[in-house]
Amino acid sequence: MSRLLVRNFSISLDGYAAGLHQELDNPLGVGGMQLHEWVFATHSGNRMIGREGGTKGLDDDFFSNRASGVGATIMGRNMFGPTRGPWDEHEWTGWWGEDPPFHHSVFVLTHHPRRPIEMQGGTTFYFVNDGIEAAHRAAFEAADGRDVLVGGGAATIRQYLRAALIDEMHLVIVPIVLGGGERLFEDLGPEISNYRCIEHVCSPAVTHVRLARTGLDVD
Repeated sequence: MSRLLVRNFSISLDGYAAGLHQELDNPLGVGGMQLHEWVFATHSGNRMIGREGGTKGLDDDFFSNRASGVGATIMGRNMFGPTRGPWDEHEWTGWWGEDPPFHHSVFVLTHHPRRPIEMQGGTTFYFVNDGIEAAHRAAFEAADGRDVLVGGGAATIRQYLRAALIDEMHLVIVPIVLGGGERLFEDLGPEISNYRCIEHVCSPAVTHVRLARTGLDVD
């Protein structure tokens, strides 16, 4: 059965997924890039950006599995890019260049309509301006029996958690304190109590925690 998943989502010890003062030149805010240093230390993380080297082992195993069984992705507008308001059709096409790493349909939550953008490598960005449920339906249809990934950011994941739609989360706890920014676990209500820990393992760099919604069959 298809599931709605969160994978490899990094947060600080004090619960932040991004630092203060997010802007175009600093999209993850002050100190936010530290949350992802573990990715770019791995072999898979280096390969994703066209570099050689990197470590293998636990962190690489988790990151290399990020797209396994996934047929579509949902993300918020803030993850797609720094612009706000009506779209300029001739400008921003994402942070990832001409060949984004998704290679499937990606559904971007927005308040403003925009035509789909077809990129190299099989990625097409679709812009959904009628809510998270509409994006959920479209993504599961596009996934055609495979899983759907909620890529982020934190605000988008919170919306799906409040709607009790996320089946499993893999969080990566990075041993830093940001002191401010955008929290993942905030104003979620009672639905968050319906998750149980199904895996908890540590590498020298980070702690990996997998949470599943109560009552689901998990591997």
